[in-house]
Amino acid sequence: MRFLHTSDWHLGRTLHGVDLLDAQRNVLDQICRLVAEPPDGVPVDAVLIAGDVYDRAVPPVEAVTLFESTLAQLVAHATVIVTAGNHDSAIRLGFGAQLFTERLRLRTELASVGTPVLLGGADSPVAVYPFPYLDPDAARTVLAPGDQPLERSHQAVLAAAMDRVRHDLASRPPGTRSVVMAHAFVVGGLASESERSIVVGGVDSVAAGTFDGVDYVALGHLHGAQQPRGSAGTVLRYSGSPLRYSFSELAHTKSVTLVDLEPESGVRASAVPLRQPRAMAELTGTLAELLADERHTEDWVRLVVTDRSRPDQLLERVRSRFPHVLQVQHLPAGARPAGASSAPLATPTASPRQLGADFVEHVTGLAALERELDLFEQAYQAAAVAGTRPGGG
Repeated sequence: MRFLHTSDWHLGRTLHGVDLLDAQRNVLDQICRLVAEPPDGVPVDAVLIAGDVYDRAVPPVEAVTLFESTLAQLVAHATVIVTAGNHDSAIRLGFGAQLFTERLRLRTELASVGTPVLLGGADSPVAVYPFPYLDPDAARTVLAPGDQPLERSHQAVLAAAMDRVRHDLASRPPGTRSVVMAHAFVVGGLASESERSIVVGGVDSVAAGTFDGVDYVALGHLHGAQQPRGSAGTVLRYSGSPLRYSFSELAHTKSVTLVDLEPESGVRASAVPLRQPRAMAELTGTLAELLADERHTEDWVRLVVTDRSRPDQLLERVRSRFPHVLQVQHLPAGARPAGASSAPLATPTASPRQLGADFVEHVTGLAALERELDLFEQAYQAAAVAGTRPGGG
């Protein structure tokens, strides 16, 4: 049986104020084509979407429309199983779940944890256990085996969910293969800047060994494709987001994961890269050097301008060369980072020239130039003279 594992679509998200809907439509179209026409001709039996379909609980109408049209394309070729992530509203995402056909399964309710979606025939059964995002504050009561709530942690609620999975799996026919879908931060995973923290009670992670006993764990939440180290016999994998959502993801190769699960054999998981509709780049240099760079005109770029003084009309001049620039920072070469130093306290004996030097260094992080100090001293003397005239302040 073959699965396509994806997650973290974040429909409705913006990138430094830029609407990403067209870029998201582009990568989702690639996923739909991959399901409709697998590159090796082996059909995809099920698509697993492991949470964070939307970027916020109340997504824009355009994002909902895009999700609906994408689902319509996917269910024409495969069963689709969707879980809620920490960005989603489980209630809104799960609306209509009881009305959909067998080809579309939305699992967003905590009470469904441990109840599998059964795929395959009697000769090769596969049980897929979709977990919606298990917020400890809500799940610690629902998943508790008795009257006492579980410990308030991700580890406790994921462990309880896996206890339900193992209990159900023990009742299945021998040889039943198993898949868990979970939206969580597994120990050993590498985060990026674009994920929302899920820290609860000071703890945000779960041990990889929590998922022991199943064949494959389709993870969501982290935006970089990666494979945390699990126990023998259990493969854990983050598919990553299909689109770059921050400059910290600049080096990511975005992809989806094809998972082949065969009776009496291991799990084979392989990443299928997704072409990014727009590349990303970070450039550093003086304004003249940046404007002379003939690359990256179609890329999303972040620029660090190193001129000693902030150039006039900086944003306008940068945009004329890089129409898709998202961030521009002026950081003079050699300047100390903001907050790295503080200006010394002014003293009655400090000369105007010394005060000017201290001020320039505090504001810019650079030593003042002699011509700057000359101007400062001239302005001070002029102000002093004006103050001695009749009517002066």
